[in-house]
Amino acid sequence: MSKALTFTAVAGSALVAYAVYFDYKRRSSPDFRKTLKKKSVKQQKLAAKEHENTKKSKLDAIKKALTADLEANPVPTDLSEKENFFMQQVALGEQLATVPDKKIEAALCFYKALAVYPNPTDILGIYQRSVPEEVYEIVVMMIAVQPPAAVTNILGAGGAAGAGAGEPEIKPSEEDLD
Repeated sequence: MSKALTFTAVAGSALVAYAVYFDYKRRSSPDFRKTLKKKSVKQQKLAAKEHENTKKSKLDAIKKALTADLEANPVPTDLSEKENFFMQQVALGEQLATVPDKKIEAALCFYKALAVYPNPTDILGIYQRSVPEEVYEIVVMMIAVQPPAAVTNILGAGGAAGAGAGEPEIKPSEEDLD
């Protein structure tokens, strides 16, 4: 019993001595502080780069899923079919939103429901309040990747979607900038 207590005391003393030494070096040595700062900056850059790569890969996955699903299951254009389609997609999206691995599929359902809804700004407000945040963010990314026709109509020709839809981009003249 005495040996274990002695060993624990020595290990604890060594740990405290290392902590005191580290604190002394941190406070007094400019080279040590510079080294710590460089490591911190490098770690922050790596974390930012990793976050950017994750975001880009997520956007690519969303883009691929959206285009593949829209090609396989196009949105109906008939008015009578739109109402039924809207209700089916919202119900399916709500069910899938509760499943952890089905966030993109749930967002696809909500995106399709948005595409057939006559006033997309209203439904986006409802989504923001009722849909889980991760799913709502994916829906917004899908709108940014490929805006539905209802959203494009609201934005009009001067909006961002009008410039990307084959129409010439309207640029301000020198006189407008002055």
